[in-house]
Amino acid sequence: VLAKVLVWQLETADGDGDALFLPTPAERTSWWQLSADHEGCDPERCRHFHNGSCYFYRARRAAESAHLVIVNHALLLSDVAVQNRALPEYKYLIVDEAHHLEAATTDGLSFEADRASVHRLLGEVGQVNAAGRVSGLLSEVLGACQKARLPQAAMQQVELFVGKVGMAAERAGHLTDAFFDRLEEFVQEHREGQDNEYAFRLRITPGLRRQPAWEAVEIAWEDAHVPLAAVADGLERLAGGLEDLSGFEIPDADDLQAQMLGVARRLAEMGRKIGQIITQDTSEIISWVEAETNNNHRLSLHAAPLHVGPLVQEHLFNKKDVVILTSATLRTAGTFDFLRERLNAWDAGELAVGSPFDYKNSTLVYLVDDIPEPGQPAYQRAVEQGMIALFRATQGRALALFTSYSQLRATLRAIRAPLAQSGITVQAQGEGVSRAQLLENFRTGERRVLLGTRSFWEGVDVPGEALSCLAIAKLPFSVPSDPIFAARSETFEQPFLDYAVPETILRFLQGFGRLIRTRSDRGVVAVFDRRLLTKSYGQMFIDSLPEPTVRRGPLALLPKAAAEWLA
Repeated sequence: VLAKVLVWQLETADGDGDALFLPTPAERTSWWQLSADHEGCDPERCRHFHNGSCYFYRARRAAESAHLVIVNHALLLSDVAVQNRALPEYKYLIVDEAHHLEAATTDGLSFEADRASVHRLLGEVGQVNAAGRVSGLLSEVLGACQKARLPQAAMQQVELFVGKVGMAAERAGHLTDAFFDRLEEFVQEHREGQDNEYAFRLRITPGLRRQPAWEAVEIAWEDAHVPLAAVADGLERLAGGLEDLSGFEIPDADDLQAQMLGVARRLAEMGRKIGQIITQDTSEIISWVEAETNNNHRLSLHAAPLHVGPLVQEHLFNKKDVVILTSATLRTAGTFDFLRERLNAWDAGELAVGSPFDYKNSTLVYLVDDIPEPGQPAYQRAVEQGMIALFRATQGRALALFTSYSQLRATLRAIRAPLAQSGITVQAQGEGVSRAQLLENFRTGERRVLLGTRSFWEGVDVPGEALSCLAIAKLPFSVPSDPIFAARSETFEQPFLDYAVPETILRFLQGFGRLIRTRSDRGVVAVFDRRLLTKSYGQMFIDSLPEPTVRRGPLALLPKAAAEWLA
């Protein structure tokens, strides 16, 4: 990670970490420790802040002096989460790609904690080792008090109190490990028989809380929480003690107090939220445990709001003079009703602006009608053979969208060599190349095919002939076991039709929108999911499209139809 950051630092103009390719949780954790989002960042002690080279504060100053501020959804909702302290005051808000607002609000108001995050906070506090040496913030407090030449009695009191907090931090670390060990045992019992290649999410439901083994998890947390709370309380009292010693001119006393109170607040907040997940059955909060693959024993606790519509209404719609939501995909089956319901936007005005593109003459949607349905034995083989023939007919120039890495990898293994024999290069997400580089290779190369999963269903902008064919392997339904999706589904009388289908239509439309980017573009969309034709909800997907030319036909005739359309 440090090597990547050093190279990136020489190239970046704005310090935006999104340009870094950090695919693993461990890499992202390391970046978190370096980034300005880290709450422990103290500008008063930072030379980059004072000499104007801090990317974060340069952006902040520019925003405060600007008439127009452009931010991503994450920062917008982070500002809501911290009571509007992250952004300058504003009265007018335009939210582009507003179909993401529910998910962005969910992410912005979610909580995550793991073993490492607790230890990071405890590491900031510091501990007392076997030799009596103190580390972290506690060490800084001791050093500052020693420089102030406190009276012996006062110094002894400081040393005694620092020692108590340090020992509590050490005990909290051990008991935190014991808690996560016990939680991991519980999760493994429920994971038996599951595919260990992928992350496993276990939703914490009332039924799960009633299981006898969960009681041991609760006890382990209560044991760990006692010293964690003691550390937070001790830091607050130590900060108060420095205030009482203000007459002795302790170096950086104000700064040390602020740091201790900040760490204490974060420890207390983390303890409160973990306790809520483990011991409280709160109907308005979705809680779950997530375990990475067996090769990575990272276990994390998560919590997210069940309903975000009331929060969006309270903090955005009701507090701003004007809020405008825009997107190419706000409607399902011709209405805004689904988005209104999800965001509590029942009183909002609406305007549907037609597309500037002539989809009837520019876009062929080919629905394969003789392919097995997803999940049936011959389905994957049919997708592979169909894509090989299709991409040969289009001479590459294709983006294939999948809903899972497993299907993407299986398809990649099957089609790469046959297409290479035809002079067509296949690249895929997840091969160690950043998303930006994959798109640049695809945009500038010839006879290329790009395979992507969820993040490639939107945000891909490749105008011209480089992208002339879009292949959709499967309708992008959410995984039924996903904790957030499952919990929100339970709030509907007809969860599949009222929630799953509209949500999937919006995602499907985003994928469809990758193809035609200018008035001169022309292309083919091939859908390898027969459910559009065999299920009652399939027509809702078709009716949501912007009136392209739609044909249904056998897989064998797809290459010919595509070649003729693009000729």
